Amino acid sequence: MIEEIRISSLGVIDSSTLELGPGLTVITGETGAGKTMVVTALGLLLGGRADSGAVRSGARQARVEGVVDVTSLAGLGAAVDDVGGETEDGRVVLARNVSAEGRSRAFVGGASVPVATLTELAEPLVAVHGQSDQHRLLKPQMQRQALDMFAGDAVAALSARYAALYDDLTACERELAEVVASARERAREADLLRFGVGEIEAVEPQPGEDGELAAEEARLGHADTLRVAAEQAREALSSEQGSPDALGAVAAARGQLDGVRDHDPAAAELADRIAEVTYLLSDLAADVASYASGIDTDPQRLAAVSERRAALTALTRKYGDTVDEVLAWAEESSARLLDLDSTDEQIAVLDARRTELRAELAEVAAALSAARAEAAGRLGKAVTDELALLAMPHAKVTVDVRQHEVEDPEDTAHPPTDRLLVGGRWLRTGRSGVDEVEILLAANTGSEPRPLHKGASGGELSRVMLAVEVSLAGTSPVPTFVFDEVDSGVGGAAAVEIGRRLAALARSAQVLVVTHLPQVAAYADRHVVVEKSSDGSVTSSGLTTLDDAGRERELSRMLAGLAGSDTAIAHARELLDVARDTTRQGAWNRG
Repeated sequence: MIEEIRISSLGVIDSSTLELGPGLTVITGETGAGKTMVVTALGLLLGGRADSGAVRSGARQARVEGVVDVTSLAGLGAAVDDVGGETEDGRVVLARNVSAEGRSRAFVGGASVPVATLTELAEPLVAVHGQSDQHRLLKPQMQRQALDMFAGDAVAALSARYAALYDDLTACERELAEVVASARERAREADLLRFGVGEIEAVEPQPGEDGELAAEEARLGHADTLRVAAEQAREALSSEQGSPDALGAVAAARGQLDGVRDHDPAAAELADRIAEVTYLLSDLAADVASYASGIDTDPQRLAAVSERRAALTALTRKYGDTVDEVLAWAEESSARLLDLDSTDEQIAVLDARRTELRAELAEVAAALSAARAEAAGRLGKAVTDELALLAMPHAKVTVDVRQHEVEDPEDTAHPPTDRLLVGGRWLRTGRSGVDEVEILLAANTGSEPRPLHKGASGGELSRVMLAVEVSLAGTSPVPTFVFDEVDSGVGGAAAVEIGRRLAALARSAQVLVVTHLPQVAAYADRHVVVEKSSDGSVTSSGLTTLDDAGRERELSRMLAGLAGSDTAIAHARELLDVARDTTRQGAWNRG
């Protein structure tokens, strides 16, 4: 809901603030006072085309701000966050600047955004119906949505079911197309993987084998060198030739300290430690001797190890840096082969699933079309009845639900995604069903029904829009409706009825009406008058919300052109009393 609109330097308005609330707000004033500028301001907030000619003469730019309560519009609050804007206490400020040179800037929650973003965010907030506006309900997709909302839960459930099935079918056909298109590539991939896995299985590498073989090959290749080094080391530790060795040197050191151990405990401790070294050297000499005697030259084993290493190297060159990586590749490739080898089975399963989804989708499409057709008859009658009360007694509205037949596909087993066989007919389809919905108007008895944008004048179209909106009251998600001179060309009892219908719509939405008829203004919950100053401009106090006495004076002016006429004042009070009684009766009936 829009709580406030601030306008600066727009048209004849210098600076004004319009406070709004729930229910019906009417804006009145003398011709040229700037009533329509409020609608123009709303158009700018909705992302409408910026016209530098609307900038007040002498001003650098025009600015419009709107304070919107988004507490009941969680999606809008999240969208504001997404574009970098901020909400405060559940409210967001939308703004639009238009320079005298024609440049335009848009703001959402304090963040500068493209005008297209402002349009996307603000469009669901307000439905504007005026003599020259692009009306929301003139769009074919909006007419279908309006019918679905009017139809209620039955169509909503079928529509949701259809959309879900359509999404499943689209995903299934996409996956099937990908599998079929990649079948040749998958076959080539399978052959390559099969060859690689076969190579690895033929060699049968073992985990860590490459490291073990590398160590063994190094040992076998240097056997003689290792043996000589070991024998020399053993001789240095414990000589068999009587040459000086480590054991002899250590024994001599021990003997020297043993000879004086009785004179000093420290010398005794050192002698004991040398004894430990002697034992260690003896063990070490024995181990070196054993190692030297165990080294054998085995050319055949060396050849076998080298050959095995060559086979493993051939694998690591292709499938991994180590044997462990080669084994991991083989495991992954085997799993991938199972998937690749099941391509034909996948195609069969997906094809069967597609056939099943198409059959189910056709059943839901038929049921959805039938439900829409039934609801279309009720909606057409409801709008026609409303028009009879809005000075269009001979007008008739029909809601046409039709399907677009297409040629039979060449391959009926695998038809394109944009067509569906329903009841023996191939129909164009989409996510919303197979139906095309269009609201048609026959403005006079005997005339052919025509689309709204072709079959109605500006004033008639506004009344048709009002009749449609009233018929949809309580089902439309749009929180605010704006009607600009919806009462054009109407007077008398029809004007009273327009006021009643606007008040009825305002029970479920915020309604803003620019009017010149007192019969309509009498039904307002809030009455705002636009007043000119003496120099022909509208000052910051130009938009005034009237109290009861002020409403009587304004209605009397609208009735007689004289604000102080006693007769006009009496008539104004009568209009207000009738409107209040009607509104109370309507509220009592709703309770």
